[in-house]
Amino acid sequence: MGIVIFDGVAYGMLLFLIGVGLSITMGLMNFVNLAHGSFAMVGGYAASLLMNHWGLGFGLSLAAAFVSAALVGAVLEFVFYRRLYRAHPLDQVLLSIGVVFVSIAAFTYFFGPTMQPFTLPPALDGQVAIGGLEVGRYRLFLIVCGVAVLAALLLVLGKTRYGAMVRAAVDNQRVAGGTGIHVQRLFFLTFSLGCGLAGLGGALSLGMLGLEPSFPLKYLVYFLMVVCVGGAGTVTGPFIAALLVGIVDVAGKYYWPEAGAFLIYVFMIVMLLVRPNGIVAKKGLA
Repeated sequence: MGIVIFDGVAYGMLLFLIGVGLSITMGLMNFVNLAHGSFAMVGGYAASLLMNHWGLGFGLSLAAAFVSAALVGAVLEFVFYRRLYRAHPLDQVLLSIGVVFVSIAAFTYFFGPTMQPFTLPPALDGQVAIGGLEVGRYRLFLIVCGVAVLAALLLVLGKTRYGAMVRAAVDNQRVAGGTGIHVQRLFFLTFSLGCGLAGLGGALSLGMLGLEPSFPLKYLVYFLMVVCVGGAGTVTGPFIAALLVGIVDVAGKYYWPEAGAFLIYVFMIVMLLVRPNGIVAKKGLA
């Protein structure tokens, strides 16, 4: 049971790393971005190429994955997304799902349909004993990364001038603009940050979920589930939701494998019925 919970927490941390960027952008911009998984795929492929073809280290590849996804997100925000901030949600859905299919086709054409190769660095390979349990080092690393990102986001959003501006824009964009905050620039920076976090999660998923061109569609429901159950526009909400989703999903597949993903959808329905506004209600990206 301990191993199942540990693996579920590690899986949940990975979902949090990818999904928290979507929560931030949805909470600030009210933009239904279904292409968030595509930015995770950009980061994952960037890290894979840097490690496998150019021999870059794992740590530097993670940083490059964050930067590459943030840059791609910045370009798409400037060219496409900002034109639809005030559009109907259906227009936003059509644009973002179109980005998903284009990205799948492009990555399949350039890199093929197969899974990207990945070899764990020696320091993260194997297992380590913690409290009498033999746990995977890489899964432990995922948990550490998730906690570190959570702490960093809470610090940045709660203690910095940038965080104060983001919270103000989340509460009321018009009033924030009236106080001198450049809301459009804030949107640009926040969207890029969310895409960068997705890219980091995509790179980390190489060692657990694997990465292939269908990744953005394959895990789209899980990213949306984390944000909707946790509460769009918050940080702690998706963190709690990701942990619950990870544990329920891993436990269900371990103890009741013939049910497949049935349990996780039941969990989502129950949580949305109990907490329709999310586990943590939006209060300035708390």
